[in-house]
Amino acid sequence: MGFMPPAKRAIAPAFTYAPVLQRLVSLMTEHHSPIRPVRRALLSVSDKTGLIDFGKALAERGVQLVSTGGTAKALRDAGLEVADVSDITQFPEMMDGRVKTLHPGVHGGLLYVRGNATHEEAANKHNIVPIDLLAVNLYPFEETIAKGADYDTSIENIDIGGPAMIRAAAKNHDGVAVVVDASDYGAVLADMDANDNKTSFKLRQRLAAKAYARTAAYDAAISNWFANEIEDDAPTYRAVAGTLAQTLRYGENPHQNAAFYTTGDNRPGVATATQLQGKELSYNNLNDTDAAFECVAEFGTEQPAVAIIKHANPCGVALGGSLAEAYEKALRCDPVSAFGGIIALNGTLDGATAEKISGIFTEVIIAPDADDAAREIIAKKKNLRLLITGGLPDPEAKGFTAKTVAGGMLVQSRDAGRVMPADLKVVTKRAPSEQEMSDLLFAFRVAKHVKSNAIIYAKDNATVGIGAGQMSRVDSSRIAARKSEDAAREAGLTEALAKGSVVASDAFFPFADGLLSAAEAGATAVIQPGGSIRDDEVIAAADEAGLAMVLTGMRHFRH
Repeated sequence: MGFMPPAKRAIAPAFTYAPVLQRLVSLMTEHHSPIRPVRRALLSVSDKTGLIDFGKALAERGVQLVSTGGTAKALRDAGLEVADVSDITQFPEMMDGRVKTLHPGVHGGLLYVRGNATHEEAANKHNIVPIDLLAVNLYPFEETIAKGADYDTSIENIDIGGPAMIRAAAKNHDGVAVVVDASDYGAVLADMDANDNKTSFKLRQRLAAKAYARTAAYDAAISNWFANEIEDDAPTYRAVAGTLAQTLRYGENPHQNAAFYTTGDNRPGVATATQLQGKELSYNNLNDTDAAFECVAEFGTEQPAVAIIKHANPCGVALGGSLAEAYEKALRCDPVSAFGGIIALNGTLDGATAEKISGIFTEVIIAPDADDAAREIIAKKKNLRLLITGGLPDPEAKGFTAKTVAGGMLVQSRDAGRVMPADLKVVTKRAPSEQEMSDLLFAFRVAKHVKSNAIIYAKDNATVGIGAGQMSRVDSSRIAARKSEDAAREAGLTEALAKGSVVASDAFFPFADGLLSAAEAGATAVIQPGGSIRDDEVIAAADEAGLAMVLTGMRHFRH
C-alpha cells in the first residue's frame, strides 16, 4: 500500500505534499518493494523432508532450479530439471564438497541490490545471475554431537557454505526469500500463488528473521561444543539458543507471554518426552515436571522411587519395594500439598500405581514408561498428562544452567554433585546407625532439589517433613516439623512423623538453634555440609542432645 497524505490539512497548502509523496513512493519501490518475482531458486539441503514436492511446485510455477550434490541428485531422480551450482560459478565442486558455493557467482546473485544501477552493472559485467529464492538447511551438527560422535566427525559436520549463503540472502531480503525450515515451504508457495509467482516483503522479512536465528543457534551449538571439548567453563562469549517446541498459553502468570524451546540436548526429560494424553502443558507444568524428574533420577533404578512436586519443590519423596509402595510413602509426607501436583517415577508406571495415583487430582505423571494397564487407567482421566521419556537423566552428567538478570546472564555448571557414604565424616561422639546412615544419604539427595533454605526430615527412606525456601534455616526446620505433625494427623497418628527421623540441611547450620529445633522435632541424626565458623558449637550441641551428625563437605543451595 502506498503512502496516502491526509485528506485535509489546514496549516500547509496541498501542493507541498507532492514531492514528499513522490520521494516516499520512490523509496518504497527502490528499497522495500512489496513483491519480488521468483525466477531462480537455489536449493541445497541436508534434511530433504518435503524437498521433492517443493521442487516440483517451484518448477510448475516456472522457477529455474539450481542445486548442489545430493540435493541435485534427489531432484533429478524425481524427474526435475536442475542446473548445477558449477554452471553458475564456472568452477568445480572440490575438497569433498567443502568448496562449492563460496563464490562471487553465488553470493553476487544473492547479495546484489535489485534496482541499484551500480550493482546491476557489476552483475551484468561479471555474468552474475540473480538468485531470488534460497532454500538451505545445514549439516546436522547438533544431531551429530547428540549421538556422541568423535571429534573429527563433529568437525566435518560444521557447515560453512550454508550459513554464508543464508546470511547473505537474509541481509538482502528485500530481493531474496530465504528458507531454512521445511515447514515454511508451504507458506512460500502460498505467498507466491497470492502474488502472481512473487513473494511479499512481509514474508521475506519473517523468513530473514528466522534465518538469522537459525544460524545463531547453529553457531551457539558449535561454540558450546568447543567449550566443552576444551573444558572452558567460562568462554569469553557464551551463546544460548533453542528451537521452538511449543508456544505456551502464558508464562508463570496470565499476563506473561511464554514459549518452550529445546536445546538439542538428548538428556531424558520434558524436552524429549512423548506426551501420551492430556491437555497441553503450561509453563508451570513444564517447570515443575522437570524438577520432579530430576529429583527422582537421583535414585537411579536400583529401587522404586517416587517424587511428588508442587511449585518446583518436593512435597514428598520415597523409596519402596514397589512403585505403589513408594507412592504411598511419598504421599503420606504431605497429602494436602500433593493435590494438583506433579508425580515422577523412576520405573515403568504399572496398573497398581496408576490406580493409586488416580485417586487424587494430579496434573502430570512423568516416567520412563507405562504398561498397558496403567495407560488404560490413566486414559480415564482425560486432563491428566502422561509423559513417557524412555529413560532417566544422569544426575552426574555435565551441562550448564542459565538465568537472566538485568543486563546480563548467570551461567553455571549443573549441580552434578553427589555425596557417597565414603564422603561422609562423622563428627559427633555417636555415629549413625546403619538405618540412620541410609536415611541421611536419602535425605541429602532430596535436599539437593529443595529450594534453599532447605530442611528435610526422613525416615525409612521417605520424607516425613520438608521445609523449603525460607529466609531462616530455623524457620525451615519449624515448618518441616509442623508439616510432619500435619501429616501424622492426616494419617490418624498421634505422634509426629518426624519422631525418630533424621534431618538433612542443604547448607551448614550457622548457629546451633536450627539443629536444636530439629532435635525438638524428634530427629536423631543430622547430615549437613559443615564449614561454619561455629561448627564446633554446633557439634557440641549435637553431642549434648545425643544426636549423631555427619558432614558432607558439599552444599546444595538451590535458588
